[in-house]
Amino acid sequence: MIVTIKNLRLRTIVGIYDWEKTTEQEITINLRLTFDGEKAAATDDIKETIDYKSLRHQIMANVENKDFNLVERIASETANIALSSPLAQKVWVEVEKPGALRLTDSVSIIVERTKELR
Repeated sequence: MIVTIKNLRLRTIVGIYDWEKTTEQEITINLRLTFDGEKAAATDDIKETIDYKSLRHQIMANVENKDFNLVERIASETANIALSSPLAQKVWVEVEKPGALRLTDSVSIIVERTKELR
């Protein structure tokens, strides 16, 4: 199964220029997370699935309570948070920074990771 979070809009300090280090900017996060949801489907129990509300809160806490130079770091840390769930298998994270380049809507970074099986 796949859980998707679309257009999570957060504000944080992100950038390499002096003005960016003092002004919060909006970023947008899109996330797709594959997981084994068969037990959840059979039991109808939230404990057997990805709690996407909790996942959103973890991402928000991480992004809104730190300063970043690069959106690459935001995407990487978000992927790590998503894969920390025991049920998580693979994650795809896109972080957009609107207005990063003149004459564009946004610039984005995409990270795709698969959980290493032990």
